[in-house]
Amino acid sequence: MDCLEMVRKWKRNMDNYFTYRRTFLLITIVFGLILYIGPSLLRWLSQSNISVEAHLYFYDTSKNHIKTEKMELSIQYLQIYIAERCLSDRLRAFYSGAEDFNANMQHIPLRSYEKPYIPYVGNGVFGIHIHSKSPMYIRNGRILSLPVYYHPVINVGSALGSGKPHEATVVHYLSGIVHRYQCYSSGLYVSYQYYAHRTLPAVLVQDITITNPTNEHFNVEISQMTVSDWPTAVAQVFSFEHDAGENYHIYTGLVNIPSTSELVAVSVMSKNIPHMLEVKARSSVNLQLLTAINYSDPISQAEYATWKDVVEKQAMDHMRRALAKVNRRNFKEDHMNVWAQLWSTGITISYSKAADAINGDKINATMYYILSQVSSPYHEETTTKQKKTELANSLSYAEGCFGGYHTLQAANLWRELSTIDDVNTAVSLWLLTLEKQGCHNLLKAGASGVVQAMVLSFGALRFSNQHLEFNIHPKYLHRDYLFRRLNYGNLTHVNISVVVQEDNKAVLYVALDRSDKSYYACDGGCLDDPVLLGPQKKMFPVKLTDPVTAILYITYDKQHMEELRHTIHLKEIVEAPAHEHHVIALHKHGHHLGGLPTLFWVSICFLIVTFHLFLFKLIYNEYCGQQQDKYRTRYGKL
Repeated sequence: MDCLEMVRKWKRNMDNYFTYRRTFLLITIVFGLILYIGPSLLRWLSQSNISVEAHLYFYDTSKNHIKTEKMELSIQYLQIYIAERCLSDRLRAFYSGAEDFNANMQHIPLRSYEKPYIPYVGNGVFGIHIHSKSPMYIRNGRILSLPVYYHPVINVGSALGSGKPHEATVVHYLSGIVHRYQCYSSGLYVSYQYYAHRTLPAVLVQDITITNPTNEHFNVEISQMTVSDWPTAVAQVFSFEHDAGENYHIYTGLVNIPSTSELVAVSVMSKNIPHMLEVKARSSVNLQLLTAINYSDPISQAEYATWKDVVEKQAMDHMRRALAKVNRRNFKEDHMNVWAQLWSTGITISYSKAADAINGDKINATMYYILSQVSSPYHEETTTKQKKTELANSLSYAEGCFGGYHTLQAANLWRELSTIDDVNTAVSLWLLTLEKQGCHNLLKAGASGVVQAMVLSFGALRFSNQHLEFNIHPKYLHRDYLFRRLNYGNLTHVNISVVVQEDNKAVLYVALDRSDKSYYACDGGCLDDPVLLGPQKKMFPVKLTDPVTAILYITYDKQHMEELRHTIHLKEIVEAPAHEHHVIALHKHGHHLGGLPTLFWVSICFLIVTFHLFLFKLIYNEYCGQQQDKYRTRYGKL
């Protein structure tokens, strides 16, 4: 009875202190804390779990009072921690680039927040998916889609007793290099660099560094698949006079072109590698493997006997030229400098959280794959001065490019890039679109012209009759853009910015990086006087015309611009209206509700529902309570 009496007393006290209002307020506070603090607390616990377990391991083993089972568990956590810390240290240099979408980082297996874009290198002569089973791809029409079943990618196997490594790859777009890292629980790690050389376009370079920071010696396996499913390939062993003691294998054979009776003669050359390598304690070992490839244009079966010796000799020449340069300091820098020049022209776009929006990650990845499948003959060492002059002329003659709608709205062009077939399909569609939309002259200039054509297409920028015009409709200017270093001739670079202001109106800014003469610009309709351009940004309003015309014109011919206003026949011209708030909010926040997160609005809805339930309860108790008191009083009098 004492216990029952205590429970009743506790219930009476609770009823006195916790009224409906206080209970409602308490539930609201607890629910809010769970919503806003819970996810952060869980993330903190998950991040600290490994380090806590590692600390427990050191603490308990030092005092020798830990159970065997817990020791084994702690050792496993410690091994995971060592490998993950090693991998994190290797990747730290690329975090900034990944945030700016200048690199794509992938762990193996892929993590939920990472993009599944394949690691790939190419230079217009060949391309390869960085995977031990990947063949080399050579040109078939516009793209590198014809597989040659020679597998050049080297793989460093597990160190004896070290288990499976933790692994990640980074495709660094700006340098055209794929980095790959393997970290073992023993502390040993392997760094790879792959690139298809730009100035020596027949050469694939693999730089491998095996680092052993421990006090033990390790033996590692080096593996390479070489040839598979290439029945016509004939192997030979070759050595160069200046590289005595090193043997090279060379495979030469035929590759059939699908759906035709034609074929291609192909020759691939690479150095023989050891199958086992010792890495001593506190030391590192460097390996560099060069692979040279050469192939013919499409030929018939009868012509193969003639072409076999030709492609074989040229593959040897490519290898000989590469070996003469590989030890020079600028060997890799030459390759990186070409990629840096290609990326000097580009686009920067503000990040959008809207569903299916095209952002910098997809844009830069797509541009990288396309440029990897297009040669850059202007930068190749074997290109003659006369040929370079012709290429420069093609680059400066962009009349008619780009003739279509802006490609950021062309959903068909923005494909998935998770397989080699996806990449080849996307590249083929892009090159075909650019060619048919008036950019054929730029495409003749190689990768330098392709990147110009792509950036023009992003904004429907078009070179037409002595001027450059910006043809995008004002309704699409709801994000910030920067079209960077557009070539106007060979000596002038134009930068065009679109900035959405606080009042949700877009304005244009134009500046010149450099110029060989005076350039002028005017906004939609060209009713105002031409504005002289220079290195300082000049602002132009965005105007909407009826019928719709370009919103900006740029030319070096001032008289042409003054006459242009008389050729643009308009019914009406007004300043483009501000974008609606929900459109801007959709891109900035991913929904139409403004800057507050979705969780906030869910919480508000919950509180509203709870309040109405509470209000209903009060009304119900008030009404029903009066009825019960009424009947109780009536029956009491009887």
